[in-house]
Amino acid sequence: MFHSIWQWFLETNNQILILGFGIVFIIGLIIGRLTYGHKQKGTKTLPGEADDAFFKGIQYILSNDRDSAIEAFTQSVQVNSDTIETYVALGNLYRSKGDIDRAIRIRQTIILRPNIDEQIKLRALFDLGLDYRKGGFLNRALGTFLDVLKKQPSSLETLMEIEKIYEELKDWENAFLTRQKIAKLVHEDHAHILAHHQTEMGKVLMEQGDLNRSKACFERAISIHDRCVDAYLHLGDLYFSNQDYKKAISVWKKVVKIVPRFTMLAYRRLEGFYTSMKNLKPVGEFLKECAELNADAFTHLALARYLYNDRDYDGAIKELKNALDLTPFFWEARKFMGEILLETGKREEALEAYQELIPRLTFEYLEFQCANCGFRSNDLHWQCPQCKKWDTIDFMDSKWMTSEGKKHPPEPSLKNVYPDFEEAT
Repeated sequence: MFHSIWQWFLETNNQILILGFGIVFIIGLIIGRLTYGHKQKGTKTLPGEADDAFFKGIQYILSNDRDSAIEAFTQSVQVNSDTIETYVALGNLYRSKGDIDRAIRIRQTIILRPNIDEQIKLRALFDLGLDYRKGGFLNRALGTFLDVLKKQPSSLETLMEIEKIYEELKDWENAFLTRQKIAKLVHEDHAHILAHHQTEMGKVLMEQGDLNRSKACFERAISIHDRCVDAYLHLGDLYFSNQDYKKAISVWKKVVKIVPRFTMLAYRRLEGFYTSMKNLKPVGEFLKECAELNADAFTHLALARYLYNDRDYDGAIKELKNALDLTPFFWEARKFMGEILLETGKREEALEAYQELIPRLTFEYLEFQCANCGFRSNDLHWQCPQCKKWDTIDFMDSKWMTSEGKKHPPEPSLKNVYPDFEEAT
């Protein structure tokens, strides 16, 4: 139920509708407060000039004319400096324009006012944290949000901002702890995010050479969310670095069963270790098993590279032809076929392979897109660089790599990493 409501809130049109209602509500609240304040002072209404300037500012905001809105609100506070709401609006406008110094000074002025309502002060403090973050002062922003959290421990928006900063600072341990607090407030499935935080912790420890703690992080990530592909991949890397090849391959085999199309990430890792491995038989068994379970173009290419490394050139050519039967525009497979044919003296066949390769060089055979914000990349990211969502990036289309593929790439479709994810509309 809550998830459906949250998805409704994420829709742009619904956000605009909520914003419209919010502005109307705020205007009513401001008028009520100002009228009440002046009645307390024995006056009936606001001075006409301030009143006119204030409502002009609101109109300018609604028409997205920020410069004129700033000018109108500035005129309003010059006439009546007691209106906190006008200062708040000014601060937000300056931040939206990138004038962070002015926005910060306005928040600080509000916070330092005597006898100010505690909720208004806390909101100004939260806004100050947003100003610091927008200005790139991450440590100041973090300190400010933590001050807000001390007084409002259940503030979801504050926790979300704190988590974002920890992620930007690569402080994965605190990001993990913050997400745990968020999970207690929002009863949804947060396992995949918590697992990624543990995986990122493990990567840092692995770079530092602390392999035992790194291994514990990867294993904990998998125990939290057994579909965390990144955790399996790096746990396999760790075993490989210790020359425990059987365990590494055993871990990567699990990726084939969880998200088969991402097994290619394990293939690429294996190719880098061929020269250091004395016994390549487990690799061959792994790749052949993958080909049976997941007959896509990348699997056949990986198996071809293994067979080539094992000097089975005919077998490698056969696998490359299998890849091209599935995906004719897979130029990497066609290029590799040409290289093998040249090396084995089959120049005419190599020329034919390269002739077919040339018209396909402009096609991006591998492209990813975020199902949440539409961000595109030629590289796979577990966290979208643009919207910062986890596990929303997948192949632009995964069908073309399998036996269901067509001679020409179909229109892009978005699917999440997880098979039960509904396609975005």
